[in-house]
Amino acid sequence: MSSAQQITEDRAPDGPRPPSRLRQLAAASVGNAVEWYDWYAYSFLAVYFADQVFPKGAGNSLVPLLATFGVFAVGFFMRPVGGLVLGAVADRRGRRAALTLTILLMGGGSLLVALTPTYAATGVLAPIVLVVARLVQGLSVGGEFAASTTFLVESAGPGRRGLFSSFQYVSTTLGQLLASGTGALLAALLTERQMGQWGWRIAFLGGALLSLLGLWIRRGAQETLPQAADAAESPDGAQRAARPGLFEGLRRHPRQSLLICGITAGGTLAYYTWTTYLPTYAQVNAGFDKGDALTVGTLSLAFFALLQPLGGLLSDRIGRKPLLLAFGLGFAVLSVPLLHLVTGAFVSLLLVQCAGMVLLTGYTSVAAAVNAEVFPARVRAAGIGFPYSFTVALFGGTAPYVGTWFKQAGHPDLFPWYVAALCLVSFFVYLALPETARRPLEE
Repeated sequence: MSSAQQITEDRAPDGPRPPSRLRQLAAASVGNAVEWYDWYAYSFLAVYFADQVFPKGAGNSLVPLLATFGVFAVGFFMRPVGGLVLGAVADRRGRRAALTLTILLMGGGSLLVALTPTYAATGVLAPIVLVVARLVQGLSVGGEFAASTTFLVESAGPGRRGLFSSFQYVSTTLGQLLASGTGALLAALLTERQMGQWGWRIAFLGGALLSLLGLWIRRGAQETLPQAADAAESPDGAQRAARPGLFEGLRRHPRQSLLICGITAGGTLAYYTWTTYLPTYAQVNAGFDKGDALTVGTLSLAFFALLQPLGGLLSDRIGRKPLLLAFGLGFAVLSVPLLHLVTGAFVSLLLVQCAGMVLLTGYTSVAAAVNAEVFPARVRAAGIGFPYSFTVALFGGTAPYVGTWFKQAGHPDLFPWYVAALCLVSFFVYLALPETARRPLEE
C-alpha cells in the first residue's frame, strides 16, 4: 500500500467514511503547537519578567530568576493531576473531548499570566496570580500529552505509528519555536527596559488568542475511541458502567506504569535541559547575551523539528529500541563534555545545542509511540498520562531550577553530571525494553 493510500482512506462500503489521516494529524498537531507555545513562552521570557513579579533578595540578583523557575516547576507538578484526570476524560468521554478541554485551560492560563500584576503594585498578590496561572497550565499540559499522544497513534495507518507519533514533538517544537521566535522578535524591537515593563505580556496575550485558533481546528477532529460515543448514546447506562475507573490503569498495569517512568526519566531531563534551560544556562554560566541566546534557541529548535519525522520513519523500519539506546548512551557519555564546551561565543552554543538535538531525537521521535504501545485502549490515555507527567514533573520541570540552584550554590559543574547520570539510568531501562514497533495496538 502506498503512503498516499495509507494517509487517505476511501469510504467503507458498509459504514461511515473513516477519518482522513492528514486531517487527524493536523487537528492534533496544530492544537498541540498552540498549547505548547503558551507553555514555553514562560520559560523563554522568564528573564524579563522575574523582577516584575518577585522582589530581589538582599544583594542576590539570582533570587527573582530562581523564584520564577520555582513557579515553572510548580506548574509541572500539576501535570500528573492533569495526566490522570484529563486522561480519564479521554478514556471515558473520548480523545476529542479531552483535547478540547486542554486547549481551553491553556488559553485561560496564558491570559492570566498576561494580566499578572507587578509586585510593586500589589505585593504578594502578584506571585499568587502567577502561581494560579501556572497551575491551570500545568493541568492542561498533563492532559494534552495523554490525549494527543493517544489520538495520534490511534489515527496512524499500518507501519506508520512511529511517523505519526513523531509529530507529537514536531508540533511541540513548533510551539516552542514560535514562543522563542516571538521572544526574539520582541527583544529585537523593544529595549530591555520595555521588555521588562510590558513587552513580555504581548507574547502571553498572543497565546490566549492562538488557543482560540487551536480550538476551532480541533472541532474538525474525529473520535478515535468509538466506545466513547457508544457509551454517551447508551439509554440504559450499561455502557457508562463499563467505563474505566480513574486509577484503573495504575491498578491493573503497575509494571507498564513503572516502565513509562523509566523510559521518560532521562529523556525528559535531557529534553528540558537542551530545549528550555540551555539558553539560560549559557547566560548564567558563560555570560552569554540574552538576545543571542534566544536566537540560538530558535535556530536549533528549527533543526530539531526537521529531525523528528526522520526519527519516526527510521523507528518504523528498525524498531524503537535502537533509537532509545543511542539516545541514552549518547547523553550518558557526552552530556558533560558538551555542556563544558558552552562559552560566550555564538557558534559554541549553536553547535552544542544542535549536537544535543541529534541525540535527543532518538528519544523524542519515538516516545509517544512507545508509550501508547504499552497500554490497551481502554486505559491508554490515563495510563500514559499519570506516570509520564509525574516523571516529567520530577525531573524535567525541575531542570531549570536545579541548574540555577547548582550555580547559586557555587557548583555549576555538577549539573552536567546530573544529566548524564539520569540518562544512564534510562539507558539500562531501554536495554530491558521489549520491541513494540511491529506489535498491533492492544484493543
